[in-house]
Amino acid sequence: MSSAGPGSRDAGEAPEVSIVIPIYNEEAILHAAVVDLRERLSPLGWRWELVLAENGSRDGTLRIAGEIERKYPEVRRFSIGEPNYGAALRAGIERARGRFVLCDEIDLCDADFHARAVDMLREGGVDMVIGSKLLPGARDDRPWARHAASQIYNGLLRAALGFRGTDTHGLKAFVREPLLGIVRDCVVDKDVFASELVIRAYRAGLRIEEIPVRVLEKRRPSINLTRRVPNVLRSLVKLTWAIRVRG
Repeated sequence: MSSAGPGSRDAGEAPEVSIVIPIYNEEAILHAAVVDLRERLSPLGWRWELVLAENGSRDGTLRIAGEIERKYPEVRRFSIGEPNYGAALRAGIERARGRFVLCDEIDLCDADFHARAVDMLREGGVDMVIGSKLLPGARDDRPWARHAASQIYNGLLRAALGFRGTDTHGLKAFVREPLLGIVRDCVVDKDVFASELVIRAYRAGLRIEEIPVRVLEKRRPSINLTRRVPNVLRSLVKLTWAIRVRG
């Protein structure tokens, strides 16, 4: 039997906020991260759901996600069956039922960003809020190599695609309706999907605001940084052609 608790709701009641988190090989922290997130969101009084988008885990992540779904009525989980962060994030956004969608990482679960971003979206002045770890006032407490890689990657996005912001990965929140068509127009997946989503949102003229955040990861990345580089470069070439040539 599912237990009631923070964020619980009647089965037919649509949430206002959907939090989408791709998960891959997260059995060590998944349950604790979800419990902590529920506790920190409870004082906000939201109608919300948590969408866990499993993608090709080789450990017990999918089993644990199922146990969490059965225990907490605001949690939904699904699996795409292959390791693909971007495809999982896209599928999670499409499955989300809330007016507002928050994209997070299981090793971050930044409830402070969630609260600030939803307040900004409710006020109606913006369509998308991005939590930037590179904006003045932000704190990036990851290892220096990860911070440097983010700076280099954003430099590539600016040079190749005219990106005007400071960050595309990690925390973001948006009004679902105007972004859903942009999500479906994206042509790349894996690590670069999140960047394409943000860049296309800028190019579509949506109202976007960045706010500084602190990034403090709870565990080492589940995929080695050097293993990601070849796919990122291939996806950037594909994305540059799609946007610069096809438009």
